[in-house]
Amino acid sequence: MTRISRTYNDTMQREGVSAVSADVIFASSRFPNYKIGANNQIVEAVDDPKVLSMRQVVACEAAQLLEQQKRLSVRDLTNKFEKGLAAAAKLSEEARLREAASMEKHVLLKKLRDALEALRGRVAERNKDDVEEAIAMVEALAVQLTQREGELIQEKAEVKKLANFLKQASEDAKKLVNQERAFARAEIENAREAVQRVEEALQEHERTSRAAGKQDLEELMKEVQEARRIKMLHQPSKVMDMEHELQALRRQLAEKSKYSILLQKELAISKKAMGDSSNFYEIDGAELLGSYLHIQPSCDTAPDVSKCSIQWYRIAPEGGKKELISGATKSVYAPEPFDVGKILQADVNLDDHRITLTTTGPIDPAAGLGIYVEALVRKHDVEFNVVLTQLNGVNHPSESIHALHVGKMRIKLCKGKNTIAKEFYSSSMQLCGVRGGGNAAAQALFWQATKDLSVVLAFETERDRNAAIMLARRFAFDCNIVLAGPNDRAPSPN
Repeated sequence: MTRISRTYNDTMQREGVSAVSADVIFASSRFPNYKIGANNQIVEAVDDPKVLSMRQVVACEAAQLLEQQKRLSVRDLTNKFEKGLAAAAKLSEEARLREAASMEKHVLLKKLRDALEALRGRVAERNKDDVEEAIAMVEALAVQLTQREGELIQEKAEVKKLANFLKQASEDAKKLVNQERAFARAEIENAREAVQRVEEALQEHERTSRAAGKQDLEELMKEVQEARRIKMLHQPSKVMDMEHELQALRRQLAEKSKYSILLQKELAISKKAMGDSSNFYEIDGAELLGSYLHIQPSCDTAPDVSKCSIQWYRIAPEGGKKELISGATKSVYAPEPFDVGKILQADVNLDDHRITLTTTGPIDPAAGLGIYVEALVRKHDVEFNVVLTQLNGVNHPSESIHALHVGKMRIKLCKGKNTIAKEFYSSSMQLCGVRGGGNAAAQALFWQATKDLSVVLAFETERDRNAAIMLARRFAFDCNIVLAGPNDRAPSPN
């Protein structure tokens, strides 16, 4: 009887195990945790219940997406689909890694079975049953691993299907986002156009309301004036008495003013005669706006004024600054609004002898002209009846009535429906009283609309002429334009 020692048995086991383990590469550092159940069936150990399987994770994500699809916006839905697509790709990668690990398990089980088969023929009788039991366990484990691989393949197919579904859904969501964005842009453009149309309609309504309101105001003023006139007709006594008293006071004031001016002139003439007996000329006329001044001989031996050269100046009473009046070279000069408050001086040159004549004091303003102009300023456009006497320096034969419109932005001269000149206020425009021209100079106005167009207009009264000059200069100053005559340096209008 052969005796087998313990050392021999251990040596054979070590040799068998080393022969098997030399060619095997284990995926993990420990053998899989398997248990033998009923009927020698291999049962895989139960994992941690907190760790979900891949199928459960995919099903949970899909359920959450379907639940949130109805209440999410288009952009959020797109983000969710993209996240789901990334999760599906991650799960696919995990499935691939599990498949590789499964292949490694197959190789390991095959090598383990081969090692057990080789060991069965080399062990004793009493150890052979253990080896056969191990071989049966390995075969059962291989069968279960094959089933597990089938399930993994099925899960992989489902994951690919879900990934394709999520990819298609993501593309559909992107298309829907683009469509919604285009629709939103179109709606925004339509809304902008509608807002613009509403603004234009409101502006047009506002302009119409202003024009209607202005027209109603003018009609109301006319009605009020008519009512006052009717009231004065029915109750004329008190109003007429007051008007008569005012007219009488005005006449007395005008007479006293003329008498005072005559006294001042006589005093100035007597002083000049006492100081210098060589003055042959004197300035005659009322020294106020709306009149005209005339140089006339003061003695019988004085030469004819037409043979002398004359130049008019305006002098500031405070500093004595002397300013030449361009074009004022005639013996007659009609003061204009610029001359109010200034002293006028005329230099009369006779051969080599110069005679200087000055007014007795500053030019006085016309009575009531300032109040009249302030009333006209409130109007948008003021119309004056004029006669065109000169056009571009040439006398105009027609004496028909023209209309001069002085507006807040421009001046227009027309005859009926025909417009002769219509220009906005500019630095090239000139406007002043006519400098010379006889007794009618106080009612005449010079207007240079452009460099190629100039006119001389005659007004009905001196008051209208001075009011038109003051009004035009006031409106031009509001447009940052200084409106004056040729080579004039105009002060700011009051």
